[in-house]
Amino acid sequence: MNHPPQRSRRTASHGRRRGSVLIEFTLSLSLLIGLFLGTWQFGYAFYLYAQLEQSVRDGARYASELKYDSATTTPTSTFLTAVKNVVVYGEPAPATGATPVAPGLTTDNVALTVTFTLGVPTNMAVAITGYRLPTYFGQATLVGRPTTWFPFIGIFGPP
Repeated sequence: MNHPPQRSRRTASHGRRRGSVLIEFTLSLSLLIGLFLGTWQFGYAFYLYAQLEQSVRDGARYASELKYDSATTTPTSTFLTAVKNVVVYGEPAPATGATPVAPGLTTDNVALTVTFTLGVPTNMAVAITGYRLPTYFGQATLVGRPTTWFPFIGIFGPP
């Protein structure tokens, strides 16, 4: 009776193990790539939200110190444009082609709410609304967030 050499059994067994290791590696790699991309996307969204929070805070602070030149809760177009520009570009009169603080952010995404008490402005609230966070997976639209307000300490001078 001729038995096959011991070596060939080991070689065949070793080849099967090598194939299963390759399959396990492929499955693990797909899971790890998904985990990495999800973590990266969450971190990037968190970073953008922090940028938006800071710009909203800057805009509300600017609005609270600026001369308010309207007799109603509806600000004049100059006041509103200046506040929106501070939120989006970081300055009231940005240069042509200025870069927004977050990709895709426009002045249309900025909402200003002026609160009056006894006929004078008391609070300036600024919020981001309708802005879509740039994501690779799904959609994330900000509605009324981030938002902040500051008490009005500027000059009230309606015409």
